[in-house]
Amino acid sequence: MQTQDVMVPVGGHSMPSYLARPDGDRPRPAVIVLQEIFGVNREVRRIAELVAEAGYVALAINYYHRTHPSLNEPYTPDGFKHGFEAAGAVRRENLLADLEASIAWLNAQPFVERGKIATIGFCFGGTLAFLSATLPGIRAAISFYGGMIAGNFPSGEPGPLADVAAVRAPMLLFFGGKDEHITPDKVAQIDAGLAGHGKDYEIVTYPDSGHGFFRESSAKLNDADVADAWTRVQAFLASNLK
Repeated sequence: MQTQDVMVPVGGHSMPSYLARPDGDRPRPAVIVLQEIFGVNREVRRIAELVAEAGYVALAINYYHRTHPSLNEPYTPDGFKHGFEAAGAVRRENLLADLEASIAWLNAQPFVERGKIATIGFCFGGTLAFLSATLPGIRAAISFYGGMIAGNFPSGEPGPLADVAAVRAPMLLFFGGKDEHITPDKVAQIDAGLAGHGKDYEIVTYPDSGHGFFRESSAKLNDADVADAWTRVQAFLASNLK
């Protein structure tokens, strides 16, 4: 595996990102990894490397680059507070710009199969993965416990369920049945929105798991659910990035 820090140009800015990819220069499909509210931390890099181990080019983007480019918060109450404050400074239009710039950057790389790009996101990133499914350059989107899909972005702007009619990519969405942040009625609202517009999607809920269950620090509590989710992720990517 090859890993490196890279800069992705976004409208006059440079977005720090973490690239992980299999050895060799054979073109491969790519996956944009979308961070939680805590920044592009060790956990986000772990996910990128996990994706690379599965045979894909992984690009973990830092969409805090305009206001909090070095944010790296711990999974503590204070970390959550600081992360949520940083997320609140991110505007929807900038999130879309960052996604579009990432798609363009990946498509320009010789080690990427042009046009074969998916997203995978967690928490805030899971919400953004839903939004990414509205973009023409995304072939598939995977959302883990996207907490703001059926509500508002931390900025106060409407969450992506408001744009469900524009969804064009198939989606795989994971939730924990014991998630205190995403209640069953929110999951039902997401389900109804996608079904009502005839979208291609699957929702998987693990009754005994809570929020952040895929995170390394939580995974041992949910071994079976994590293993099942990762198997589903790999099958979904293989199916949609042929």
